[in-house]
This record gives sequence, structure tokens and C-alpha cells, in this order.
Amino acid sequence: MAEQDVKKGLAGVVVDYTAVSKVNPETNSLLYRGYPVHELAAKCSFEEVAYLLWNGELPDGAQLEAFSRREKAGRVLDPGVKRVIDMLPETAHPMDVCRTAVSVMGALHPLAEDSSREANMAKAVDLFAAMPAVVAYDQRRRHGQDVVEPRDDLGYSANFLWMAFGEEQVPEVVEAFNVSMILYAEHSFNASTFTARVITSTLSDLHSAVTGAIGALKGPLHGGANEAVMHTFDEIGIRQEESLEEAAARAKAWMEDALAKKKKVMGFGHRVYKHGDSRVPTMKAALDKMIAHYGRPEIHGLYNGLEQAMDEAKAIKPNMDYPTGPTYHLMGFDTPTFTPIFVASRITGWTAHIMEQLAANSLIRPLSAYKGPEQRAVTAR
Repeated sequence: MAEQDVKKGLAGVVVDYTAVSKVNPETNSLLYRGYPVHELAAKCSFEEVAYLLWNGELPDGAQLEAFSRREKAGRVLDPGVKRVIDMLPETAHPMDVCRTAVSVMGALHPLAEDSSREANMAKAVDLFAAMPAVVAYDQRRRHGQDVVEPRDDLGYSANFLWMAFGEEQVPEVVEAFNVSMILYAEHSFNASTFTARVITSTLSDLHSAVTGAIGALKGPLHGGANEAVMHTFDEIGIRQEESLEEAAARAKAWMEDALAKKKKVMGFGHRVYKHGDSRVPTMKAALDKMIAHYGRPEIHGLYNGLEQAMDEAKAIKPNMDYPTGPTYHLMGFDTPTFTPIFVASRITGWTAHIMEQLAANSLIRPLSAYKGPEQRAVTAR
């Protein structure tokens, strides 16, 4: 049988056009609808970026006001969704809670069977508005804490933090969180986005596509890597009394030992970027501000020690998950909540792609190269 040119993992295969975002691995650039993501993170709110991803342009003042009003109206979690979350064991991963919550929201949505552009836009905004409540509610219930209701006098990121911790956060923390949400919002045809597009191509509904995307994002080779980074920090040991230099030395020794044992270390390398993830400098700057704000130099030391040892041994650069994990840790989020935060952000990119897929749909159905036994008969037994 002749060998076929199989592209494992669809590596290098271009499957469709998109106007949502562009990743240029040669220049290490990432554009949302033409705008460099680092500029959006520096100058825009997450609400503005969500609007951009869905509509193709940044909103003017009146459009942003109307959009924010619509988002704030959807922040309260449906009692039916709360009941289902409460039925799930606290031992379940928070990503399982997110997946289930989205599925329930889809079943309860008044436009469940309507896949028009207008209906899908409404569903996208509703998910965007409600996911912070899902993430915050689940984290709080695991600590035996009461639900914190949303506030309509706070922006998206400030309200997310309010619901998670029951305290209004200082502007520096809100800004760092806002930056992370913008950087996580969209990244072309990654595994979870492609999953959403595959499901959409069958003409299934938006909530089904997002539910499938969450399943893909849960994997440690995709969204779960930010949790794995924090597990590495925990394994090395976070010692608050330690100096930056002491922490860096321990982290460097840990990395050298891990690489000698051929252990996979998450948070480094990227399938697309060959010269370092373009989002890392912006997210690292946000992490540095959080380290200074909370007075935690040992986190800086662990970060630097691991990064330096990996660079010296393998010349592999960190990816977006590497600075994001410790940033969320410093803010007070539980490690298993990191990827659900990613979900709340990527809802915007996923749904933008879902609507784009439907606008020029073709069923996604690749071929496979068979390598099993040739045809044979079933003999009498």
C-alpha cells in the first residue's frame, strides 16, 4: 500500500479563511481584526475587545454604552443553572462545571433552536455576561462561601473579581486581570476553536459548539497548561520568606533535574510560535506589577529560574500560560479555576468563529489513511 502524506494533528494544513484574527509566527505578532493585541491590552477594556471580535470594529462611545448595558443585564446567573451546579460534586473539576453550565444555559435559552446571526449574537453576549458568575459561584461554593451578586456599577473585569472575592479590587489588579482576558480572547484555529467550528459545521447550535470547545480547552496540552504551571511552582515550593535569588536558584535546579529525567514541563513552547509567544511580554509585564503589588519577590525568582534554565538547556521560550498562572495565583484564584477564567475570555473568540463558520459553512469532514488489516472473511466459529 502506497504511503500517504498524512499531516498528523493537521500540522501545516490550511482549512479555511478567517477574518477574526491573524497569527504571524515569523514576526511573532497576533492581530484581532487587524489590531495588534498588545495595543488592545494597553488601551482597551475587555468589553471593547469583545465587541471588536463580534462586529469587526471597535465601538464608538454610544455603541460601547449600549453594549455594556446589555452585558450588565445578563450577569445574574439563572437559578436553574445554579441548581445544576449545586448538584455537581465539589470533587469535579471546575471545567466540568463550566461545560455543564453552558449546556444547561443552552437548553434554557429562549432562542435555543434559532441559529440566525441575530440569535447567535444574543447567545454570545449572554454567555459572555454569565460566565464570570459561573466561575465565581463555583469557586466560592467550594470554600463554603455565599454567592456574591454582580454589580452593575462595575466594568466586566472589576465585577468578575468582585463576584469571586466579595471585595472591590484596586485598579492595578483590575487592570492586570483585564489584560489577561484580552490576551486569552482569541488565537485563530487553535484546538478548542477548531472544535467549535467542526461542531458548528454540522449546523449544530452555538451552545453545543461552545460546550465542545470547553472540553477541548480542558486538556493540559491546551488551556489546562496554566494550571500545570502553578503545579510546577507548588512542586518546587513557594516560600514567601525567600529572596528572589534563593527562589531562582531552587527553580533552576528543579528544571535541570526535570529535563535530565526527560520530564515534560508545561508553560514552555508553542505549536505556532517558533521565537516565543507574542503575548508573553504583555502578560509578563502584568505579572511583574502583581508581584510588586503583593510584595512577592519569590514568585519572580521561581519564574526567572525556570525560564533561564529552560532557555539555557533547550532554547525554548515561555508561552502565554506561563506568566498567567502565577498572576491568577497572586490574585487569589484557586489553581483549578485558572482554565475556567480562560473559558470566560475565549467565549468571545469561539463565538466569533462560530458565527463566521455559519456565514460560509461547509461541513468539516477530513479523510483518514487506513492502516488496519485488509478485507477478510468471518470464518465459522
